[in-house]
Amino acid sequence: MAEKGKSKQKKMSTRVDFTPMVDMMMLLITFFMLCTSLSKPQTMELSMPSNDKNITDQDRNATKASYTITLYCCADDQVYYVPGMVDPNKPDCLKKTSWGSKGVRSVLINHITEDGTAPVQQVMKAKEDLDAKKLAEPAKYTQEVYDKELAKIRAGEIGGQTINTLTVIIKATDGSNYKNLVDALDEMQICSIGKYVIDTMKDNDFELLKKNGVKL
Repeated sequence: MAEKGKSKQKKMSTRVDFTPMVDMMMLLITFFMLCTSLSKPQTMELSMPSNDKNITDQDRNATKASYTITLYCCADDQVYYVPGMVDPNKPDCLKKTSWGSKGVRSVLINHITEDGTAPVQQVMKAKEDLDAKKLAEPAKYTQEVYDKELAKIRAGEIGGQTINTLTVIIKATDGSNYKNLVDALDEMQICSIGKYVIDTMKDNDFELLKKNGVKL
């Protein structure tokens, strides 16, 4: 027989049911997937020299000399360039510059070919016109259309005509660092240069640099 005055306490459960939260999370995930755009990977077109032994040196150097610039990334953040073909017998063909708008960029933009044209300036002017069209008619020039038109301009298709564009050969010595190579590639994008390659150092490159006392 229970004692008088004592009452039994009812135990309440403190467990919280999170099952409905699963449905809520699925709804939120679906909402964000539908309302946000996935970021596109930023890629860069890069041409590497061919190792095909059947390709002759004449085919490799098919580009006109005046439309070619060779960039050398050297030790201590030094950068040199050769307008035209590399010739160890002409040490004066190697010229020193610096990084940035007043250095490498200025060299590329102001490069004049044998026929008196400035190919980089032509391409950059065409890109500016394309940017203006995209700004004026964003519905017509979607990102996909813009990228296709920009690729044509960098390839030399401007105003219905095909022009010769500048080819830049980038070479790095063992003493250079990764940042120098990235800076060189950045200049290719800034100057809208569509034809550039990263090549390995050859014997004539080492000979030319050593003759000019360049630290490798």
